[in-house]
Amino acid sequence: MSRRAAFWLVGAVFLVAMAFSTAPTPLYTLYQARGAFGDLLLTVIFGIYVAGVMLSLYFAGHLSDTLGRRPVLLGGLALELCSAALFLAWPEVPGLLLARFVSGVGIGALASTATAFLHDLEDAERPELAGVASAVANLGGRGAGSLLAGALAQLLPAPLVTPYLVFVVLLAAAALVVLVLPETMEASSPRPRYRPQRVSLPRGGMAPFLAAGAAGFAVFSVFGFFTSVAPSFVAASLGRESPLAAGITSFAVFGAAALGPVLFARLAAPHSLRLGVLLLAAGLAALTVGADRELLPLFAGGGILMGAGVGLLFRAVVAVAGRLSTPQSRGEVTAALFLVSYAGMVVPVVLLGAALTVLPAPVALYGFAAALLVLAVASGRWMLAHPGTVHSGPRDAA
Repeated sequence: MSRRAAFWLVGAVFLVAMAFSTAPTPLYTLYQARGAFGDLLLTVIFGIYVAGVMLSLYFAGHLSDTLGRRPVLLGGLALELCSAALFLAWPEVPGLLLARFVSGVGIGALASTATAFLHDLEDAERPELAGVASAVANLGGRGAGSLLAGALAQLLPAPLVTPYLVFVVLLAAAALVVLVLPETMEASSPRPRYRPQRVSLPRGGMAPFLAAGAAGFAVFSVFGFFTSVAPSFVAASLGRESPLAAGITSFAVFGAAALGPVLFARLAAPHSLRLGVLLLAAGLAALTVGADRELLPLFAGGGILMGAGVGLLFRAVVAVAGRLSTPQSRGEVTAALFLVSYAGMVVPVVLLGAALTVLPAPVALYGFAAALLVLAVASGRWMLAHPGTVHSGPRDAA
């Protein structure tokens, strides 16, 4: 198999796995109607998923550097299949908590390993392609998963069964693809002693790493909002209760996030970063006003602008992992950066869920938007202030 073919197959496997990670998003309103739980418990269910991701990133995100890329990818896909089985067999709150946790553990191992795999297989003449492909697979997969699950739930019988059966087939097919991929990181012999996650950076690399981590935190805060609270918010405040409407809303945001890095692939990194922050700010303004005035088109339009903005920011974050790592530490550095970023997926969202229990939805959303805007602007300025983040690689940083 050529490296180019392997590159795109890894991207396809990555996309399928990330699609399954958001499959429950448009179904949450159906679960809420069935189990009578509110927004706070919904954010707890989502927080359990992110906890699984973060634990996996800490304990297993770096293992592909010593065990090889393929075994870790296969293990992650196996966990996603177990999660799908749990969703099918136990559609009550305890089952949802367990299924989301197992899914998070699998995604933590998958995301860091697939990103490192893409960097291993990148074309030396087009080194930016790995960052773009990783962003598209990660973000586009999330959007596609929400849209597919929402459409299946809306148009076919058994809305809490059919989407998961389809994803079982897709995940099994992805596992078969991994079996034929060439290995780019042979298992170490003798195998080194196990240790949890740590970060080995070149001298002077910590400041760019932290700057990218802050930007990643902001990016994943947006992801957390649109994969947890947003569907029920659209249903309750904007009068759109169908799973398909929730899936389309999530798809529009993640689709814009995946499209942004493609459309602006040739834009210089500093300009791309500035544009990302600007689009995020404009989107936040439109989304909060749309929520306050109960205007779904403005709310959705703001989400699309936010998606495009965070897509460009995420591209910059992913590129940092490639610049600040060697092939032998790529999985480790990527996992550490994702670990910081995923914290943004749970902390602000859980706080927003708690705020929604005591404050009107538009007021809580204005507070969330203001905090996110400050963080995005500050992290963008921080990244631009450290040349190793958007200009140079490990050698320059050293």
